[in-house]
Amino acid sequence: MTTSSNGTFVGTYRHTLDAKGRLTIPAKWRFSGDEGAATFLALPNKDGSITVYPPKMKARIDALMEENGGPMGNPVESDALGKIMAYAENFGCDAQGRIGLPEKLRRFALLDKEVVLVGRLATFSLWSPELCPVPTDITPATLDFDPAMLKKFGL
Repeated sequence: MTTSSNGTFVGTYRHTLDAKGRLTIPAKWRFSGDEGAATFLALPNKDGSITVYPPKMKARIDALMEENGGPMGNPVESDALGKIMAYAENFGCDAQGRIGLPEKLRRFALLDKEVVLVGRLATFSLWSPELCPVPTDITPATLDFDPAMLKKFGL
């Protein structure tokens, strides 16, 4: 499975978990190709969200870990990686564009029925509507940040 033609995740969406804890990925973020070959990585964050790394980013993380020999020489890095990976999950995307969110991650992020999906270019985040810091409606106040921060990205 490969990412969508442009490979980016932008926008904010609200979707509902089905009875089996599956979440439909927005159509604009959908994948095509061999669904059985793709593996997503989901990591919990200190802010209560879950970051989902699509197959392309997961492969990049795997390559960096291999290239750098992992954190084995650094006990602090090893401890941090061990803590986060203990709660990480790998999962696939089915032919209908759904990902199965494991129960422990749904409990962690307080995901009951509704989920806010927030695009972050190469990844996307999952939030409970109550905790999501990104408003779904845009106003001038929504864009309260220093635009100079985006210059290094060409924006």
